[in-house]
Amino acid sequence: MRPLWLLLLIPYIGLLWVPFYNRMTPELFGFPFFYWYQLLFVPITSFLIYLVYRRVRDEP
Repeated sequence: MRPLWLLLLIPYIGLLWVPFYNRMTPELFGFPFFYWYQLLFVPITSFLIYLVYRRVRDEP
């Protein structure tokens, strides 16, 4: 297993433990922390998948 694949664990671990982000404050643009924390992982996960794909695709 390549160490690069471990990058894909970041969103999994970040969203796995719900009590960490199950709160209302701080708010961002009127959204409670619970929602914007989860929505923040959408572009992060997309970028990490893209990064791993580009690196793995070029290897034989």
